[in-house]
Amino acid sequence: MFPALATPCLIRYKRSMNTHDAAYKDFFKHPEMVESLLTGFVHEDFVAELDFSTLEHCPASYITDDLRERMDDCVWKVKWRGRTSYLCLILEFQSTPDPWMPVRIMTYTGLLWQDLVKTGELKAGEALPPVLPIVIYNGVGVWTAPLSVGEALGPAPASLEQYQSGQKYFLLDEKHCGDAQTSGENLFSYMVRFEKAKTPEEIQLVLRSLRQRLSEPQYRELRRLFSVWVGRVVLRNLGLKKALPEFRDLQEVENMLAETVASWKDTWLAEGRVEGRLGNLVENIRTLMETLCLTKEKAMDTLKVSEEDRAKLSSLL
Repeated sequence: MFPALATPCLIRYKRSMNTHDAAYKDFFKHPEMVESLLTGFVHEDFVAELDFSTLEHCPASYITDDLRERMDDCVWKVKWRGRTSYLCLILEFQSTPDPWMPVRIMTYTGLLWQDLVKTGELKAGEALPPVLPIVIYNGVGVWTAPLSVGEALGPAPASLEQYQSGQKYFLLDEKHCGDAQTSGENLFSYMVRFEKAKTPEEIQLVLRSLRQRLSEPQYRELRRLFSVWVGRVVLRNLGLKKALPEFRDLQEVENMLAETVASWKDTWLAEGRVEGRLGNLVENIRTLMETLCLTKEKAMDTLKVSEEDRAKLSSLL
């Protein structure tokens, strides 16, 4: 059992995960990825007070059945300010804006605190641990959801407002991260650079830099994860149709690109990239239709789909 105020870092995914979400889950089983996310992208004073040498993976048995239905079993804790208190992190990965994100984050936070109380980790008289909710967004459109519960609430009398929650979450919009944030050797920045890559040549540059960054023996598993992710997700998102082997190392991916990029580049430019973009639009439209009960036209309006693309999408939806 954890000491008093032991507070886990919970990384939560939908129960029906797509390939992209599953890959993120695997990455965030590694403390280096958690640390790189916080130090490279969360520019808040408290991050400097975290003792990342104390990052500790917590067993899944710590999560109750009720909480497990909403959160995955990848749990971390990290010491804060050199004391036996811990900072709680809740990470959520999104490919489309969710207008009810503040409600979800507030629910996850309450469930986490409730679980700490039910399992005896928090005793009467002890303070609730602080929480940092982070939403990582990799969609193509602008994030339009409220950033806090306060923004989502309707008007209320001044005397009633004091009783309302104002919890905020930290939004990390990958596609709008500046070059200054993604130009260094921060591990999470490589994921963002892959997400933003638009050509095979850009992927090659990121691969070459990442291979040097992860050259030490202790990064063997991360090298494998990045290799699998590039093959299954990054190259597919560019529209590459060619059947690819299951890569085991970054050097294999780099060699494959060096050997084949010239032969399929013209086809990729003419067909693959267009189909890949339309495929992403189809997925985003269907998600909006299912989660928000929107019509096809309303979903396309929300994503600001052009008239030209609407004609192409009519046969795909």
